[in-house]
Amino acid sequence: MARKSAPDDLLAPLTLAVGQEELLLDRAVAQVVAAARAADPDTDVRDVAPGALQPGSLAELTTPSLFAERKVIVVRAAQDLSADSVKEVKAYLDSPADEVIVVLVHAGGVKGKGLLDAGRKAGGREVLCPKMTKAGERLSFIKGEFRTLGRAATQEACQALLDALGGDLRELAAACNQLTADVEGTIDETVVARYYSGRAEATGFEVADLAVTGRAAEALERLRWALAVGQPPTGITYALASGVRSIGRLATTGRNMRPADLARELGMPPWKVDRVRQQMRGWTGDAVATALTAIAQADAAVKGGSDDPAYALERAVVAVARAARSGARAY
Repeated sequence: MARKSAPDDLLAPLTLAVGQEELLLDRAVAQVVAAARAADPDTDVRDVAPGALQPGSLAELTTPSLFAERKVIVVRAAQDLSADSVKEVKAYLDSPADEVIVVLVHAGGVKGKGLLDAGRKAGGREVLCPKMTKAGERLSFIKGEFRTLGRAATQEACQALLDALGGDLRELAAACNQLTADVEGTIDETVVARYYSGRAEATGFEVADLAVTGRAAEALERLRWALAVGQPPTGITYALASGVRSIGRLATTGRNMRPADLARELGMPPWKVDRVRQQMRGWTGDAVATALTAIAQADAAVKGGSDDPAYALERAVVAVARAARSGARAY
């Protein structure tokens, strides 16, 4: 196997999937497995978990079967193999078995570099799967996904998708698939906004801003998005409490104070004082107390007092929104 394998030869005896982008690594493995099974539906695939390749086990895995079917051996986290296992893999590369494809999944870098160098020297086909850390790289990934799916998407649509979902390639790939399946014609910014608007902005403070102005339906929608994208429930209860307390604090300060003095007194920037003043409409002293009680109950629930913290948060959001519209004697 000393001769270099062609980059497009998915049935090469050795494939090196190198990098730290998990989605790309998984795709590199899946392509080899698919090609092997297309050539031989009875292909035996052995996907060896990180650390599971013990000394002596490679010889057993690569031994030809009695039925002579093709084999694919996937070795995960090859950079973490023990010295004895590395020695065994290197020896195998010098004399590979017929009808056996080995895929070494390697993180790259210094650790385990000797094995990676041995694979390259043996002529292995290399697939680079580097971590995508730059926005431009992720934008190119989105464009490539749509091209692979055979669909046209505008530059603005790709950028909007990136802005909405962030840098998780699995989520971006899933979104491209969903839009391709659901939408006919060119995918534009309007389509992306309809499906994913609010994902990036769905924070606890946005939920709180909607709840304290009595917009229950919108607050609940943002709450569900916030939870879906991993916002911590405790952060959401903190934002709700902060929003209601700000209303209570502003209501109890002198009405004749200058804006700058008021901001200093409350420890808020002037713009926030103006926003809280607008949010105060419809609130009463009793409503503030009622809302803070509901938020305290939700906080206890999300910290272990309930089996369904999402439901507890929804109840708190509804309680705050109702409190915002509950009193005839407004502040």
